[in-house]
Amino acid sequence: MLAFERIAQALNVSADWIHIGPSSSANTYVLGQAFGGWLKPGDTIIVTNQDHEANTGAWRRLADRGIIVREWQVDPRSGHLDLADLDRLLDKDVKLVTAPHCSNIVGEINPVADIAARAKTVGALTIIDGVSYAPHGLPDLQALGVDIYFFSAYKVYGPHQGVMAIRPQLAAQLPNQGHYFNNDKPRYRLTPAGPDHAQIAACAGIVDYLEAVADLAGPDTTGADPFRRAHTAMRAQEIALATPLLDYLANKNSVRLIGPKNAADRAPTISMVLREPGRDVATRLARHGIMAGAGHFYSYRLLEALGIAPDHGILRLSFTHYTTPAEIDQLIKALDAELA
Repeated sequence: MLAFERIAQALNVSADWIHIGPSSSANTYVLGQAFGGWLKPGDTIIVTNQDHEANTGAWRRLADRGIIVREWQVDPRSGHLDLADLDRLLDKDVKLVTAPHCSNIVGEINPVADIAARAKTVGALTIIDGVSYAPHGLPDLQALGVDIYFFSAYKVYGPHQGVMAIRPQLAAQLPNQGHYFNNDKPRYRLTPAGPDHAQIAACAGIVDYLEAVADLAGPDTTGADPFRRAHTAMRAQEIALATPLLDYLANKNSVRLIGPKNAADRAPTISMVLREPGRDVATRLARHGIMAGAGHFYSYRLLEALGIAPDHGILRLSFTHYTTPAEIDQLIKALDAELA
């Protein structure tokens, strides 16, 4: 129980919000099944083409049950999701809006509180994929106003588990996805697999770590509690690290940067399109001691929307608050040697 209470504390919700399953992809699949039994044919949901497939595929499959799926589309050049486009999709038929807090390719931090507020005007629920945002600071869910928020513990300095925060009243309404005799056990209803007790217990260490970061940041750091102070400190460090890299990339004519050029508007998940496949450059960067990723990163629909062949893929450079300025310098020198 300690892990549930500690994660809830960091997210500023009560412990009955927290459910822990084997992964975010598995958790959203179960959620999709549950909503498939809760929604009615003719109900409408909104998905984006900015998402990782985990937060879009499970919802799109509901079309097979008579649910109407509307797509909130990105700008084909920047990957940006415009709130005005969301407004045009919202009406009284919409029951659910799903979106990422931060795309694992675009990197832009989406205005989740605004998305949730707009959804509420038509009585719709909001489900937010926080997998690519949570490593940069766990959010205050009360401030965001969302109904479901999920992320991967292993991307937040923890074990390989998926964390879902679900508004308890909503969780109680969704059809049981577990064994029938566990219907009265809230945490078994939406995580049907047997819990991995050791890894769940280890999730408490995530919160211990964030408190340690807050202590290092000091009492003058902005934030109402240790978790908000950790968030502030982590973001400040990430912005300082990302700024010289983004400035360097802005001056490379051979690079198409995906997402905002301003470090304050994005997570330090920096993707670019190159003349050659991303994997070729990633391979060469490894010779400089740089570990970079390449491919479509399960955001296949997004790459297609941006006019990028998924097989060509992008080069992705990802880091967080414990990356050092010297490592950013090393990265820039490696890029200078390998980019045309």
